[in-house]
Amino acid sequence: MAKDTFLNRKTTLNIKGRLFDLRTPQVMAILNITPDSFYSASRTASVEEALQKTGDFLNAGATMIDIGAYSSRPGAADVSEQEELDRIVPVVEALVARYPEAVLSIDTFRAAVAKASVEAGAHIINDISGGTLDERMFETVAKLNVPYILMHMKGTPQTMQYEAAYDDVVLEVVDYFAKKIAQLRALGVKDIILDPGFGFAKTRDHSYELLNHLEDLKIFGLSYLVGFSRKSMISKFLKVDPADALNGTTVLHTIALQKGASILRVHDATPALECIKLVERTQRR
Repeated sequence: MAKDTFLNRKTTLNIKGRLFDLRTPQVMAILNITPDSFYSASRTASVEEALQKTGDFLNAGATMIDIGAYSSRPGAADVSEQEELDRIVPVVEALVARYPEAVLSIDTFRAAVAKASVEAGAHIINDISGGTLDERMFETVAKLNVPYILMHMKGTPQTMQYEAAYDDVVLEVVDYFAKKIAQLRALGVKDIILDPGFGFAKTRDHSYELLNHLEDLKIFGLSYLVGFSRKSMISKFLKVDPADALNGTTVLHTIALQKGASILRVHDATPALECIKLVERTQRR
């Protein structure tokens, strides 16, 4: 296992005793168990539909499935904790039974949802709030002993569009990660993945500034994830609908991979996998 140092990034995750290698970038496919996610084609209405979509993602080459039952698009309606649990736990149970080889990530900011999902068989917690929306989250992840995706965001999904104010967005995101990583390490969390949070409490210019400086995250010696699939930083800039933003997404994926991204969180698994293969080929010595 690579050591977590300035010069040598940690590139493995402990997935319930199995080492998961991130030296080759991986595709994390988005499975939204929601009726209101910003990209309508990603909405999943039933367990059977979730099984079908997951099978398609895995066949296309995705190795990680990120399951979310609370839409985090700007201004999204609040969902109760019980409703989030009722949506997500049956899906996790069904996916574990049908696709035991798949690595399941849970997109939630609630500790109770994280705990119930891991107990149902999930492997990773992906928290958009970095522990700010549930003070129990860091302690819960430490007790569960699972990898944790630490994202930068300010405010909540309902308020974040009003929180996009920075003197230096890159410096503030780096400082945020430094403090949060220290808190997680103090609790014994071993596997941390960083996510700059493109579009979360950030204007389009903020998001592109972060992408331009993405390689700055290497100072933490950790792997990092990018999630800008079909987002407004692409669609609104190109003046297209999210349904027509795949080409722009692939361009940004290419840039992110060249800057060291280890995980692409995507709606479209096949184009992302092709992007990884081509970037790797250009970097081959």
